[in-house]
Amino acid sequence: MEKQTSVPAGTTAPRVPTADQIRRAPKVVLHDHLDGGLRPETIVELAAATGYQGLPTTDPAKLGTWFREAADSGSLERYLETFAHTCAVMQTRDALVRVAADCAEDLAADGVVYAEVRYAPEQHLEGGLTLDEVVEAVQEGFRLGEANARAAGHRIRIGTLITAMRHAARSQEIAELTNRHRDNGVVGFDIAGAEAGYPPTRHQGAFDYLKGENNHFTIHAGEAFGLPSIWEALQCCGADRLGHGVRITDDITVAEDGSVQLGRLAAYVRDKRIPLEMCPTSNLQTGAASSYAEHPIGLLTRLKYRVTVNTDNRLMSGTSMSQEFAHLVEAFGYGLDDMQWFTVNAMKSAFLPFDERLAMINDVVKPGYAELRAEWLFGGTA
Repeated sequence: MEKQTSVPAGTTAPRVPTADQIRRAPKVVLHDHLDGGLRPETIVELAAATGYQGLPTTDPAKLGTWFREAADSGSLERYLETFAHTCAVMQTRDALVRVAADCAEDLAADGVVYAEVRYAPEQHLEGGLTLDEVVEAVQEGFRLGEANARAAGHRIRIGTLITAMRHAARSQEIAELTNRHRDNGVVGFDIAGAEAGYPPTRHQGAFDYLKGENNHFTIHAGEAFGLPSIWEALQCCGADRLGHGVRITDDITVAEDGSVQLGRLAAYVRDKRIPLEMCPTSNLQTGAASSYAEHPIGLLTRLKYRVTVNTDNRLMSGTSMSQEFAHLVEAFGYGLDDMQWFTVNAMKSAFLPFDERLAMINDVVKPGYAELRAEWLFGGTA
């Protein structure tokens, strides 16, 4: 029998945080693509340095606009085409170091205290680098960016997710690469790319290998494709988290009286506390949601799923963690307590040892939000 429950009744609307408070609030992102977050000016400079001539424009401001407009098509396949340009300028060691350092600095400046950033090493071999050299360069860049952030008065820790492409046949090799570098800041594995026609079970061997090595992995599922993608990611492959997972609402029925009926898969995901790496702006661009107000994150949050808020691709979506939260604050009236809930959810779901996750929650996240609440209580920022 399917489970039935009720959406919790609304309570007094929380006090709305300001844009500055949203930016200063400690945030955690679990779903951020390295090749989807480059600064436009970095792309232009790297293209000039490497001789890449395929950019639609070399004006950084216009280039940033081009990426957002090209990605804003309603099609996941068209969205993914924009990555040809970013990957093209990420084919040398120096370029990878710079892009990774920029990423860490940009996230830290936006108030992110922990980030899991993912990328596919197999897409960065055209300049002659080996897979291991790609990983080493990116890790060097992240450590440099963390140090630069500290010098600027920000704190951040980056964990890396190594990604295999769904349409390729290198997932076993990439899984082994992930395992080799797991003591060098690589915290887990992922598969990405177009879902339709490329089910996660095509990479079953890689997932079985990682499970045998007691390693972590997440799977892009339930974004462009529906419930079968989610079911396979969980029940066949054993994913620890779901990348996006917005289509789980296909298994949830909300009646006119507000009562909710969960299908068996939806109930399983909630009961097992499987983290959902939700990326609202990206989902609007790819057609997985029609508006922020209609995004499944609202319903799933009310039903207390393990929801997390993420950026996906900051360049293509023209977004940041602060902007993602600002959209949700406007659409759903969320306050600081809600932001803390999302952030704690993400930190609980990170691919870090338990004691390190707990320390981040108790020593960084909760004190940061307590400080912001104190501003209201004692006459600070209104």
